[in-house]
Amino acid sequence: MIRIDTVLDSWKTVRQDTIQAVEDFPAGEMGFRPTPDTMTFGEIARHILEAGHALTGLMLDGVENLNTPEFRGMLRKYSPPLPEQPSPAQLAGELRGALDLRLGQLAAQPPDFFSHPMTRMDGQKITRLEMLQFVKEHELTHRAQLFLYLRLKGIVPATTRRRLAKQADAASAQGSKSA
Repeated sequence: MIRIDTVLDSWKTVRQDTIQAVEDFPAGEMGFRPTPDTMTFGEIARHILEAGHALTGLMLDGVENLNTPEFRGMLRKYSPPLPEQPSPAQLAGELRGALDLRLGQLAAQPPDFFSHPMTRMDGQKITRLEMLQFVKEHELTHRAQLFLYLRLKGIVPATTRRRLAKQADAASAQGSKSA
């Protein structure tokens, strides 16, 4: 069984790396897209924010069926107060603030809240906990796009920087032992 706090902590970690990607990307290049038929870096980051905030908002408001023609319209209620072309600082701040808000709201729910059934946009019947897991997986998918865009600009994503630092620390510690 998946614990609610584990999913919330995991989503927080994913979001922190999304925020770091936004902060690491060159501010003047938020409109970068590798091909004409793809979203820009800024559009992807905003989509992560809007989708995560709206889907969890719908869940918290007790909406049980997302498989309706009104689905897109229902999302508008949860749109963050951002300008059309937000700065990286504005986007990062809203990503951080929206997550903090939702983590608090979700953590305050009783356990049976998360076992309540709902219908996803594609008609699949799931629990609210499974919906929360979907929100996190959706963000992971788009965060991977942000990481690819970072790489295309010669920037190493935070997750790789952490791994490389751990490897360097381990190698340094190993070298100290053998000396």
